[in-house]
Amino acid sequence: MIDKLTDLITQTTKPFVIAGPCSAESEQQVISVAKEIALKTNTRVLRAGIWKPRTRPDSFEGVGAIGLPWLVKAGKETGLLTTTEVANAKHVEQALKAGVDILWIGARTTVNPFAVQEIADVLEGAAVPVMVKNPINPDLMLWIGALERLQKAGITDLTAIHRGFSIYNHPKYRNLPNWEIPIALREQRPDIKLICDPSHISGRRDGLLSVAQKALDLNFDGLMIETHPNPEYAWSDAQQQVTPNGLKELLTSLVLRQEELTADALSIMEVMRDKIGGLDDEIFELLTARMKLSEEVGNYKRENDITILQQEHWRKVIAQRLEKSDDYDLTNKFIRDIMDAIHQESIRKQTKIMNPGI
Repeated sequence: MIDKLTDLITQTTKPFVIAGPCSAESEQQVISVAKEIALKTNTRVLRAGIWKPRTRPDSFEGVGAIGLPWLVKAGKETGLLTTTEVANAKHVEQALKAGVDILWIGARTTVNPFAVQEIADVLEGAAVPVMVKNPINPDLMLWIGALERLQKAGITDLTAIHRGFSIYNHPKYRNLPNWEIPIALREQRPDIKLICDPSHISGRRDGLLSVAQKALDLNFDGLMIETHPNPEYAWSDAQQQVTPNGLKELLTSLVLRQEELTADALSIMEVMRDKIGGLDDEIFELLTARMKLSEEVGNYKRENDITILQQEHWRKVIAQRLEKSDDYDLTNKFIRDIMDAIHQESIRKQTKIMNPGI
């Protein structure tokens, strides 16, 4: 068993790599892919799904506990650590008994506090690393809550995995990355190592590199990438898996940027950051002045019994700003998010004026 996964991640040159098939299909498949990724890449952990929580009941749901010895044997023959997904207490007991090194809790389980608590209860007192994927819906507190439940059970070796959030029929992503959520997780829990799962975010082989690069640029600690000897014949998630050679090519293509600044770089950055800070001050001074005007508008509306929300006026304001997105050199989404935030704060201030006792 591994002593401390978080220490190993810290000691490994980025990115820390977890790779292996979406599903364990046979002993030969698991061992062959393990040998190839161990030989051709710097992978440290072999992953394979033993139990697969699928959306529909007729889908392949994993080979079950018979696949655990395959995974453990592959790890021993290659020197790779092993990990698999667990979704209930029975899975935990079987995986630990078989000698799996690391457990991970999947997105469909993280979303359910009862399921996470069941796993935490059976893990109490066990010295095993646990990785926790984000819940399927974009809820930061559910993700943090799952980590906290495990910590309360005495599990201290915890790692978070960002695999994106469910969305219907997106043209680019299988699961929307919503990068602001893992960034917020790192802000609130800087002690938790953070791994990205480009396979589930992209859902396609041709999208893995861009997602993996973005994760490294955001200072993620590692990557979990589904790797299969013959992806086109995989029993699950065939479109998002790569071959061991594909994994090697992907990892070689990544640009590893400096995390620490040299003295010269820090000096130059400080000048630019000071300028940005000055502009931020001006922005908030302007926002303060704008809200003062919103309060004047609120007073007038109260005196004349006019509703706070003037939908047609707001529609025109938004349209005018979005029409100028090219002039601003800003995305429509960014403009819309900023304007919505300003509007909500304006409504809050006018509501306070209109209904002072509520």
